[in-house]
Amino acid sequence: MLKKSILIENKFSITAKNNQLVLKSEMKESAIPIEDIGFLILDHNEIYLSIPAMNLLVDNNTSIIICGKNHLPNGMLLNLNSHHIQQEIFKNQIDASIPLKKQLWQQTIIEKIKNQGQLLEKITNSKNSFVFLASKVLSGDSSNMEGVAAQQYWKYFPQPNLEFDGIKRERYGDYPNNFLNYGYAILRAATARALSGSGLLNTLGIHHKSKYNAFALADDIMEPFRPIVDEKVFDIMQRFDEQELNTVIKAELLQILTRTVYFKDEKSPLMVALQKTASSLQQCFTGNRKKIKYPALWSLTDIE
Repeated sequence: MLKKSILIENKFSITAKNNQLVLKSEMKESAIPIEDIGFLILDHNEIYLSIPAMNLLVDNNTSIIICGKNHLPNGMLLNLNSHHIQQEIFKNQIDASIPLKKQLWQQTIIEKIKNQGQLLEKITNSKNSFVFLASKVLSGDSSNMEGVAAQQYWKYFPQPNLEFDGIKRERYGDYPNNFLNYGYAILRAATARALSGSGLLNTLGIHHKSKYNAFALADDIMEPFRPIVDEKVFDIMQRFDEQELNTVIKAELLQILTRTVYFKDEKSPLMVALQKTASSLQQCFTGNRKKIKYPALWSLTDIE
């Protein structure tokens, strides 16, 4: 069953009763089965979340996302005991060799660059050199083809209704960076949830290594999925005049979690596909697989 994403932007009291999440405001009260919730996003300074409710959510592998003053996701609560052989999986991940991690990062960047190229081709109706750039990615991406591709990608990424092409991609930059940042934060949370569900340690990345980053592995594995956010932001820019995050824009960006992606023999919502990718990464660490199972972001008919 596809899990729900719940966004709370008003003053609410959130408690639990009979395995239901009870949402109570001054105006109304409602209840949702906790087992149906994949993501709970809290974006108000006066939300009360009880400890029993929090524990039940975590027990059901719900990702609780807390937003800051800028309304962007600022932190997450995840289940740290979500797999029956947690210690063994942690050990395999910690003991992974440097060559293995470099190979996994190479696979990841190849997929990211290919996906960037496909999206650019899809929205500009013109060919590009991203398949060639992907073919030049070395083990560990030692020649930084990710950076080369990113420079070209944002240079030619079109902005609807403007006289020039290209987006100046900055973490704290102007519109549409605020939309991109929100979408990436949701994607990061979904990736972290999937990795945690597969028993993996989010803190220990295959490439990202900052001692201040508690979600380094999520930052690694989400890379090939970023163009899903970029596509959604491009779509929003075409359909909405707003340049500030609001409830409608946030709801649009949350739709990426249910967007369809494509494996060889099946298609899945992104939320489910991330679980398959995370499971395949776990198998790479145990030696049962050699490649991470990344989906295609578009079907052949989408990009023709």
